[in-house]
Amino acid sequence: QVSQTRVSEVATPHEGGWGWMIVAGCFLATICIRAVTRCVSMFFVEFQLHFEKDYSTTAWIYSLVDSPPSPLGSFLGHRLSCRATVTLGGLLSSAGLVLSSVASSLEHLYISMGILTGIGFALSYTPSVAMVGRYFSDRKALAYGIALSGNGIGTFILAPAVQLLIERYSWRGALLVLGGFVSNLCVCGALMRPLGSKEDSGLTEAKQLDPHKFDDTDSPSTEALLDTKTSFSRRFLPKEFGFLLLPDFLFLSVSLLFLAYGCSTPVVYLVPYALSVGVGYREAAFLMSIFGVSGIVGNITFGWITDRKFLRSYRMLTYMVAIAMEGLCCMCLPLLNSFSLLVTFSMIYGYFDGAYVALIPVVTSDVVGPTYMTCALGVVYFLHAAPYLVSPPLGGWFVDKTGNYAATFFISGTSFMFSAVLLAAAMLVKRCQRNKSSTVWHACLFSNGLVAPIQEKPDQ
Repeated sequence: QVSQTRVSEVATPHEGGWGWMIVAGCFLATICIRAVTRCVSMFFVEFQLHFEKDYSTTAWIYSLVDSPPSPLGSFLGHRLSCRATVTLGGLLSSAGLVLSSVASSLEHLYISMGILTGIGFALSYTPSVAMVGRYFSDRKALAYGIALSGNGIGTFILAPAVQLLIERYSWRGALLVLGGFVSNLCVCGALMRPLGSKEDSGLTEAKQLDPHKFDDTDSPSTEALLDTKTSFSRRFLPKEFGFLLLPDFLFLSVSLLFLAYGCSTPVVYLVPYALSVGVGYREAAFLMSIFGVSGIVGNITFGWITDRKFLRSYRMLTYMVAIAMEGLCCMCLPLLNSFSLLVTFSMIYGYFDGAYVALIPVVTSDVVGPTYMTCALGVVYFLHAAPYLVSPPLGGWFVDKTGNYAATFFISGTSFMFSAVLLAAAMLVKRCQRNKSSTVWHACLFSNGLVAPIQEKPDQ
């Protein structure tokens, strides 16, 4: 009993303390990874002009840098440590950007900036995000909102800074400076102090509150659901990937594929589209800054709101609303042809972008439970990144063929909408199944004389 108490003291989420340093480390990692990735779109025109390539060919750089295998980061973080994995990722990504500054061809950039930097980002991002979930439970959504707001703050600061660096030192000098900046991921890794041993964390996490499954707060826990599939799981899946058998996670995974396809295109083509309608270079960079500031507000407000007890069971619904609003914004973007209208788009789209980014790890934890959080995040971010490999080049292909951005943005908006509709259908099916099971159970009890029949209300 004494040993179990000591385990609990070591591994139970502290809801503060060093956990806020973990949040700070994840915040800095998000700036170095997500914000820098977004700023890659500002090099788009520079690469296109320097190497004299079309939209589709140039867009592969962004695709590669943002779509490496995130499960690799979760696997190494689980086998080694989050601290070592984040530090290794920082070294690789920094080296990739430095090597990109001396690139002599687009193929060189594919390898250095796309593959090397992309793998480094994948190694650093997933473990740093997963560590926040280990230190927080009751204030998990708020902690994630603050940590992932680095995405917006970093974009707000880096977008004009990168544009200034490009003007002063060309794209080569800008990449060299970014390579030095990204090396701060090693500092982030140093902050990732483990909460306890792997065995302690697993024991304690398994004893936490059951996660909410969509909006059904009475659903059985992840562990209970997996117990019914134990023989199948042991035969075909490693223990840490048993969550792949959960129907809720399968629906979430499929919806993420459509979500990821939709969300990459506006980030890549917002600046080129703004330039195509007559907006200046600095004003176009300012759009990215506005996008980032709105993302900060979305991160923190949605994180705080969904941490309220009366709204925790509606996190998935909130996530769906944010996705649907993103899709609506994308569909309207081809109609906006002035700087003031594009500023409005950046504010609204950025706000809901920050909302869904902050809620992805939260709803994932609600679906799979804290026990499988690290590995599940690796799979989720891999599924989120996989469509990035094809969506920017495909969007560029539509631009090359049609001569405008309408088809590219409309398809992205449709993809957002389908992602939200798929989750809504899953919630509706689950609600119907629960009501049907409740009715059958009540009928069984009534047939045995244990309860009274259900009285229907008379028509008014």
